[in-house]
Amino acid sequence: MRVEEIELRLVRMPLVSPFATSFGEEREKEAILVSVQSGDATGWGECVAGNEPGFSEEFNDGVWLALREFLAPTILGAGEIDPAEMPSLFARVRGNRMAKAALEMAALDADLRQRGETLAAYLGGKRDRVKVGVSVGIQDSVERLVSTVGDHVKAGYRRIKLKIRPGYDLDPVSSVRAAFPDIPVSVDANGGYRFPLDVDTFHALDELDLLMIEQPFHQEDLQDHASLQDQIKTPIALDESIRSAADARLALDLGACKIINIKPGRVGGLLEAAKIHDLAQDRRIHVWCGGMLETGLGRAANLALASLPRFTIPGDISASARYFEEDLTEPFTLSADGTIELPKGMGIGVEPLPQRLEEVTVRSERLA
Repeated sequence: MRVEEIELRLVRMPLVSPFATSFGEEREKEAILVSVQSGDATGWGECVAGNEPGFSEEFNDGVWLALREFLAPTILGAGEIDPAEMPSLFARVRGNRMAKAALEMAALDADLRQRGETLAAYLGGKRDRVKVGVSVGIQDSVERLVSTVGDHVKAGYRRIKLKIRPGYDLDPVSSVRAAFPDIPVSVDANGGYRFPLDVDTFHALDELDLLMIEQPFHQEDLQDHASLQDQIKTPIALDESIRSAADARLALDLGACKIINIKPGRVGGLLEAAKIHDLAQDRRIHVWCGGMLETGLGRAANLALASLPRFTIPGDISASARYFEEDLTEPFTLSADGTIELPKGMGIGVEPLPQRLEEVTVRSERLA
């Protein structure tokens, strides 16, 4: 393919309800979208960075600069390229994984549309429907948390993930487990605890029959995660700690986790995410696809990734209505069996609705 033009857009969309984690509270989704023009095909990518460097070092102003000044010129001036080689083309730019992932997604989408192939087929997906769970943010009371979880269970979600932080952990999680003893429940600390100071909390959570405990400690503390995993029977899952297939291999070699949350944006793109999936397949460990409050564009790509065979745990993908009254694309809906169907179109399978795209765009820039 030959990339002829790239457009950056900053979009801002209100969430249907605030989403609180140990990082803070979000009331709107702000994201950079990337479109790539190649021949008569337009491909779309979505960056999962936010407006502040909380979840990772990246944030939207920095992503925009990295894309405009370094990453976009690399492929605009490259002539004919194979999107599979984009990680190599981007290698001269250190880090900036979320920016790279967005541009890679857009280029792959354009190329696959030209070739008449779906993203799921290209990655090696084996399903046309994906089992999904839902992530529940920190609530202002235990009663409201239990009620919110109940609504999601009735809707059909296959797994409940509860955000926790110091001081908001044992009581809410115990209450949810007591109210819903049969549904898989996991917790996500987003690195908000410290070793060994908070080890007793995880010993107590270990008694609640949880599916997993996600990212209890700071992303760089692999040895602390390994030490905790030695002490508890509940599997530890890593999210922020896994930024590449090399990170995943090291974490598994150290015994720092038994499950991996794969987010394409966090690891630098769909191609690196597929490598982590293949490593998990070789090591016979379970993975699932995490979510970052994506619009329908990112949601479509996540569904394609989660159709690969080793994604055995329902992902944090969820229906569009979980986050937005009106999505950027045609909405994704949850079936009664707790699955979401992959889009049938080529590439990622969806496009932004033109009027909605214009309504939510707050900034744009064309690069050629």
